[in-house]
Amino acid sequence: QVQLVESGGGLVQAGGSLRLSCSASGRIFRHYVMTWFGQAPGKEREFVAGMTWGGGRTYYADSVKGRFTISRDGAKNVVYLQMNSLQPQDTDAYYCALNTAAMISTVARNYDYWGQGTQVTVSS
Repeated sequence: QVQLVESGGGLVQAGGSLRLSCSASGRIFRHYVMTWFGQAPGKEREFVAGMTWGGGRTYYADSVKGRFTISRDGAKNVVYLQMNSLQPQDTDAYYCALNTAAMISTVARNYDYWGQGTQVTVSS
């Protein structure tokens, strides 16, 4: 059983930065995929960034390429999302998710485990 806990959200002005953390407990294998999704009220969760736990592959939504970076600390079992040049349209609840299928999917239903979410609000 895997548990995921996010932290690091908050209120930031446009152009600012935040770093989200997702702490994973349980046994994590190298082929597992860790991903961040964003969700606005009344909308479906949208893929933001993902990586294999072994770190060999990363994938980003077009809207965040060059601004966001996903990384992980294997020793601490933590995945990070560094968010730079934030814009009001980045305002969302951000969730980390894990799948055991070794595939970086952009579809939320393909993920087995979810955190509780952390809110990011970007003011203009």
